[in-house]
Amino acid sequence: MAALCGLFLLGGGGAFAVANLQADEGEVVYQRLVSNDVPSLMAGKNLSSLVGQHDFLLYRSDRLRSNDTAESLLERLGVNDPAAAAFLRRNNLVHQNVWGRHGRFVTAEVNNNFELQRLTVRWVTDDSGNFQRLTIQQSDKIDGFEAQLDQGELTKTSRLASGVIQSSLFAAADAANLPDPVAIQLAEMFSTNVNFHKDLRKGDTFTVVYEALEADGEPLRSGRVLSAEVVNKGKAYQALWFQESDNAKGAYYALDGSNLRRAFLASPLEFSRVSSTFGSRFHPIKKTWRNHNGIDYAATTGTPIRSIGDGVVQQSGWSNSYGNVVYVDHGQGRVTVYAHMSRRDVATGEKISQGQLIGAVGSTGMSTGPHLHFEFRVNGEFKDPQIIARESAAAAPIAKEIKQRFDALAEATRLKFEVAPLMMQASAE
Repeated sequence: MAALCGLFLLGGGGAFAVANLQADEGEVVYQRLVSNDVPSLMAGKNLSSLVGQHDFLLYRSDRLRSNDTAESLLERLGVNDPAAAAFLRRNNLVHQNVWGRHGRFVTAEVNNNFELQRLTVRWVTDDSGNFQRLTIQQSDKIDGFEAQLDQGELTKTSRLASGVIQSSLFAAADAANLPDPVAIQLAEMFSTNVNFHKDLRKGDTFTVVYEALEADGEPLRSGRVLSAEVVNKGKAYQALWFQESDNAKGAYYALDGSNLRRAFLASPLEFSRVSSTFGSRFHPIKKTWRNHNGIDYAATTGTPIRSIGDGVVQQSGWSNSYGNVVYVDHGQGRVTVYAHMSRRDVATGEKISQGQLIGAVGSTGMSTGPHLHFEFRVNGEFKDPQIIARESAAAAPIAKEIKQRFDALAEATRLKFEVAPLMMQASAE
């Protein structure tokens, strides 16, 4: 009955989703959602005419908003229940886990009188593989409801998405229903081969297989990218996540077994906008043309900054021109500089690893707005960071003793990349 009521509310229509992959190792299974317009079973009728004649339940899901109140949330979920609203306003568990918690997944179960039967909020707080579940449901207690907080185990599924670049990577990702964190991972994987700000062309394509983490059958968040392909200017770049064993540290490899990890990341920020490049520029404060010894990345205050490579913090302190600044010594005369930070999360002398968070974007020192000024110095000489990252040494390739197992997985991945455009074309038709 709940499914029928869902049709009543939708009134017909079409939908498109990325393919859901459920496969054993070495086997590739594709599922494609085919949808057609269908007439509503309630065409020409009023849904309210069912109320009082039949008992049924309605389900509706949404994401919490930072400014939600009991009334605004219930109204958005189609609930008309003053008693439920009063309970949500005064319950301690609800105050601790619902209000102000932007993005948490919430599902309401409502009876035919639009009264709340059950409200479930789900979210993830760590990488333990579990999710938190807050359940508010009707009870025989004096206030008519009770709240319970418990945990559940996340379920992993694999999904495949494919898209065509028309303007930008994120616009194409949105059109393909690809979550933003997956698009960011995609840009990171190929950052030393493709400049996703400058190199993309209309008609370039991408294909990505990624983990989807589900809670009670509901998609809660995206996980790691498992494999991906980007075709830029007619050249294909492919990558595959591979672990030698369950206890080994995984990495991304090209399908020939070469390691995509390099000594230095392409950027200290995750896919941010370059506002000023390396070389000569007009200084925004001193109003003169002078050499710009680094790269400026425009980003909002608080955006995490990461070290582009392994090293030791040479200095973490304050400079009148650079504000909060961190210098990282990577050995062999190579030093990176991170300036104008709102905060510093590492101390002088601390040993850090590639990708480790060292602070956040700010506008301290001589700065006209929030951004990160980033420098790469070799024996005291300023170098273009993007060239250094592109030319830095790659990590070790796949070991010979496991190459056969890797090749079998790489061949299955190639097949996915070949089939993906056909699936995309069929979906469009």
